[in-house]
Amino acid sequence: MKLLMHTCCAPCSVYCIDSLRSEDIEPTLFWYNPNIHPYIEYKTRRDCLREYADKIGIELILHEEYGLDEFCKNVSNDISNRCVNYCYPKRLSETVRYAAENGYDAFTTTLLVSPYQKHEELKRVCEKLAQESGIEFLYRDFRIGFREGQQKAREAGLYMQKYCGCIFSEEERYQKQIKRDLSELNLR
Repeated sequence: MKLLMHTCCAPCSVYCIDSLRSEDIEPTLFWYNPNIHPYIEYKTRRDCLREYADKIGIELILHEEYGLDEFCKNVSNDISNRCVNYCYPKRLSETVRYAAENGYDAFTTTLLVSPYQKHEELKRVCEKLAQESGIEFLYRDFRIGFREGQQKAREAGLYMQKYCGCIFSEEERYQKQIKRDLSELNLR
């Protein structure tokens, strides 16, 4: 099987790659993440993935598109549903397009490892793209290995990001911190 794996970052890829390799499946990594902002975050994640791929001897395709303007235009009317309505379909349809044009039999994504993603909606988007394209969606619920993969990523010294990737997920992270800080102030 010739498998193209959409890859959001190096830490999320660790368990996915290990798991697939244990099944004798050698994925090709595909970087396409125009939702990651700001640019320094995009670059840091991309470069970390490049270094990790070199280190473990796996093929990586970098499909560059830093797209803050397009991202904001496409999610501004429904920010709370941005993942399902824009981020998943945008990144995965490009993955499937590349797979079809370059002779891949199947695709999957490292997004399936994260307990923070909308797993069932993500799976539904992938199944729909598979049906439309004729490219098989290789489904694995990688979440069982999330903590293991994160630990291996830390041990490998990989850059460990603190939010999903878009500016709105970063804002959500800070909103949680602000609530904790205010709660602590009220306790004093």
